[in-house]
Amino acid sequence: MTGMTATARPFLNRRLAEFGTTVFAEMSALALRTGSLNLGQGFPDTDGPEEIREAAVRALRDGRGNQYPPGPGVPELRTAIAEHQRRRYGLTFDPDTEVLVTAGATEAIAATLLALLEPGDEVVALEPYYDSYAACIAMAGATRVPVTLRPDPGQARFRLDLDELRDAVTDRTRLLLINTPHNPTGTVLTREELTAIAGLAVERDLLVVTDEVYEHLVFDEAEHVPVATLPGMRDRTVTIGSAGKTFSFTGWKVGWVTGSPELVTAVRSAKQYLTYVASGPFQYAVAEALALPDAYFDAFRADMLAKRDLLAAGLTEAGFAVYRPAGTYFVTADIRPLGESDGITFCRALPERAGVVAIPNAVFYDRREAGAPFVRFAFCKRTEVLADAAERLRGAFAR
Repeated sequence: MTGMTATARPFLNRRLAEFGTTVFAEMSALALRTGSLNLGQGFPDTDGPEEIREAAVRALRDGRGNQYPPGPGVPELRTAIAEHQRRRYGLTFDPDTEVLVTAGATEAIAATLLALLEPGDEVVALEPYYDSYAACIAMAGATRVPVTLRPDPGQARFRLDLDELRDAVTDRTRLLLINTPHNPTGTVLTREELTAIAGLAVERDLLVVTDEVYEHLVFDEAEHVPVATLPGMRDRTVTIGSAGKTFSFTGWKVGWVTGSPELVTAVRSAKQYLTYVASGPFQYAVAEALALPDAYFDAFRADMLAKRDLLAAGLTEAGFAVYRPAGTYFVTADIRPLGESDGITFCRALPERAGVVAIPNAVFYDRREAGAPFVRFAFCKRTEVLADAAERLRGAFAR
């Protein structure tokens, strides 16, 4: 009996040939090998509210969600999502036809893009972008068209050029992929910027997919404006949300999609052939989490703000040029004041130099040279870990 004959044809299809092991896996492995503080991957190092964890335990013990939950998500969670959107933003969604629960925001992104795109369609996305965007667009056979957020050192933020966005739209453009608050730059798009985006979508009859998983993490004077609240956008927007970032239970993988019945039905058609269902008992717990009083969300934001300021101050004192984020839990820093210019090389050497792990922003760009001097640090860690990291960085780089 003969075995399989090897061929010269690669096993990975050409759509995914550019995607290898993610930078997060590489840097997390580096953190473990070197015993470094991992400020790379964006997950908290403590659990969220005890009462929500206990709600998951209670659901397990009561036998709720231990078998397949309903395909669209358990009714309690879909109702809680709709109520959250109504209470926070004045958006009204039917829990039965306009809300879909997913295995985290990552599946929501994948299902949405697979459902709405045809091969040859173009997707305009804000660069740098979360790495799954590029992979999902490729899996759908579509083409990504990046519009780069440009650093504005004077304002210590990254800015969107609305003229560049308009120029990127062609007759082949199917949708705009928006992320605000924005990972990795920490930019929160303003109401004026989002209104211009909405106007362009209406004018060119485009769909908008908006990743708003950091909706509760906005700081200072920034305001989170859901795209679906803007004129003409209610029925052409797919909004993606997630429990992981807001409640510090990233391992539960509970996300969701809201939109018109037609859009949600389309996304559900793709989603049912991905995970089918997931996170059964955790869905009941997240339903309770979304009903927490405003005091929880305010305290969560205040805690992250203090951590942002602690890490930003440490980076500044170490000699980095810091772009203080208006949202998310990531700080982007420019390494050029340290005499460095290649963020990938810098991050690979950083554990040995300082005992800290960061992520090079270049991996989030198509035009890698645009992100070369920037690195991203996560501040969703315990205060003592951030203080230790800041001290290590000062010791390694401060002159």
